[in-house]
Amino acid sequence: MFNWFRRNEQAKQKQPQATPPETQPEETTESTDSSSSETEIAEPDYLAFAKAAYQNIQQRKAEAEAKESEEVKDSEASESETINTEEETATTETIESATQSDTEEIKSVDEQEEQVSEAVTTEDQPAETPAENVPAWMKKSQGLEKLKETAIETPQEEQVSETKATAEVELDEDFIWSSKVLAGSGRTAEDVSEEEISWLTKLRQGLGKTRIGLVNQLKSIVGKGPLNEDAVTEIESLLLQADVGIEATDYIIETLQSKLKEEALPPDQAIAYLKTILQDILDKPLEGKEDKAFVPEKGEFNIWLLTGVNGAGKTTTIGKLANLGQKSGYSCIIAAADTFRAAAVQQVQVWGERTNTPVIANPGKNTDPAAVVYDAIAAATAKNTELLLVDTAGRLQNKQNLMAELSKIRRIIDKKAADAKVESLLVLDATLGQNGLRQAQVFSEAASLSGVVLTKLDGSAKGGVALAVTQQLNLPIRFIGAGEGIEDLRPFSSYEFVEALLNG
Repeated sequence: MFNWFRRNEQAKQKQPQATPPETQPEETTESTDSSSSETEIAEPDYLAFAKAAYQNIQQRKAEAEAKESEEVKDSEASESETINTEEETATTETIESATQSDTEEIKSVDEQEEQVSEAVTTEDQPAETPAENVPAWMKKSQGLEKLKETAIETPQEEQVSETKATAEVELDEDFIWSSKVLAGSGRTAEDVSEEEISWLTKLRQGLGKTRIGLVNQLKSIVGKGPLNEDAVTEIESLLLQADVGIEATDYIIETLQSKLKEEALPPDQAIAYLKTILQDILDKPLEGKEDKAFVPEKGEFNIWLLTGVNGAGKTTTIGKLANLGQKSGYSCIIAAADTFRAAAVQQVQVWGERTNTPVIANPGKNTDPAAVVYDAIAAATAKNTELLLVDTAGRLQNKQNLMAELSKIRRIIDKKAADAKVESLLVLDATLGQNGLRQAQVFSEAASLSGVVLTKLDGSAKGGVALAVTQQLNLPIRFIGAGEGIEDLRPFSSYEFVEALLNG
């Protein structure tokens, strides 16, 4: 079973410097510029990696389909055997009772048939004509047999499949880019899954507007040596429009300027250095921590509180996290503790049905959220559930009561599940930009947050808000959502995010 939570643990989280040995092309020595030759060599490598990954994906799909068809055939065969056995049992007695009475009649008939056949053979049947006396028009031609013996076998099905495979290997840009990112993060072509390719494609498309607005303009600015006053102003404007935030923007410009003063970088190398700056900002909240992965502990009780304002996608995120947990091999339960928002409990129950996850809810209206959490902990403990996802209220207009509710829920958890591993995630709508950052500041003051879930990166969102959150609040991004589908929420990778943001 593929564990999405642990997918990024072995990743290098650095820009790719070398490709897997099996995909390296022949070395090219006819070049004076080392940087340009590396670029020329790298592209065919990643193309070969993408093709190998595609072929492995297709092979696994074919094996899965074959296995499924075999299971269907086995089930049908077992059903037919059962039916045949019942029919044979029902008719055995009838056949046995009729056998003895019919034996004598069969013998007499056989004797008569033998006498007739002997008479026909001796009197009417002519002797076989020797091959030499057969007329030419009655002789059978041996030409077809000779052709069969000398013909080269070229099965039509194989030719069609080979032609089809050759055509399918013509991959699109998104597949090649996704494969390149996975190769750069330390993956092999054999490990790449179709779901990962699909996810990276959605992420890249979701950040497309931000990327198009940034990359081309940045290349035209940073490829001219140290930044002058106009260049600084232009870069600052670009980053602020992408919701990067003032603090992160100042840090990016200062770091980039000091590098460009040391050495003149061409535009592509300047963008590559800019990627390392952004990745350092995103990884900074986890600096110094030995275990940087955000993973439910297998075999233990994990409780994740989902907080955030109404409309940020909190309930939808819980449903997607439940699906992610189920697919990664964890048993899950959802607690519908947002009891005051209209239809919130019903929405959670719908997600529970979609993900086949039990939902603990109180049928009454305006019930105590802490009581729902209490019941959910009891149910999860009785079933040895590994992950409990808690949906909480999000009414900032009534800030004092909201924070009091969150505090009461934490007290219930500490009392009822003292040994549980508790995490608190803030769900943030990426389309809100700096307004969302203000929401994060309010929640971080009252709740002990473990990280941020950034949602709605598939629309008009500007991905720079991720940099603002990590720089100003020192909170790591744990998950990102780039679509409305149930599969469109995945653990965050700074390397993948930056590549999707700046890789034109």
